[in-house]
Amino acid sequence: MTRILVADDHPLFREALSGALLPFFDDAQIDEAGSLDEALQALAVNSADLILLDLNMPGGEYFNGLITIKETYPDIPVAVISAAESIEVVAQVMSLGAQGFIPKSTPTKDIAQAIMTIRAGKTWLPDGTQEELDEVDEELKFLLQRFRELTPKQIQVLTYLRAGLMNKQIAHEMNVTEATIKAHISAILRKLEINTRTQAVLLMDRLQVS
Repeated sequence: MTRILVADDHPLFREALSGALLPFFDDAQIDEAGSLDEALQALAVNSADLILLDLNMPGGEYFNGLITIKETYPDIPVAVISAAESIEVVAQVMSLGAQGFIPKSTPTKDIAQAIMTIRAGKTWLPDGTQEELDEVDEELKFLLQRFRELTPKQIQVLTYLRAGLMNKQIAHEMNVTEATIKAHISAILRKLEINTRTQAVLLMDRLQVS
């Protein structure tokens, strides 16, 4: 039996994708999750052979879902399925350990083929995407390498910074002390090799997935 977890915050998309995939997999068990927390809870109860992961579901913004799942379940292959199709997003997704990137506009039969390819231990990308990745400039590659060093908590802090929140507000949202937030920001600036919060926000803008 092939067990697939579809993690996306749009119920209609989850239901449509699950229903469309079933004819291609006679023995498939397709589970659904609408947030990162729900995905982690589902995986704790039943493991999966493959995860189809949306980038923008609650808790998973700015690659946090992908990072968290790959850290928690490193042996489960993940294919990101997203409406954000820029080469910057694809490059980041693949650098963070995804086995595939599937645009939401992809026909169902091609999604099924992508699943079978990834289940066979290979990676899957849309036609022509690998060539684009090979041409990604050195500056972006360096940015991706630095960004990969951030923890999920640090990415969460960055998300709040980009939304314009101050340290005290971020501390309230994350239920930690303001000193903890200051420590996170210092670590972020050091890892990204930048000096200001504004520079951090500009980097997030370049990797925007929403």
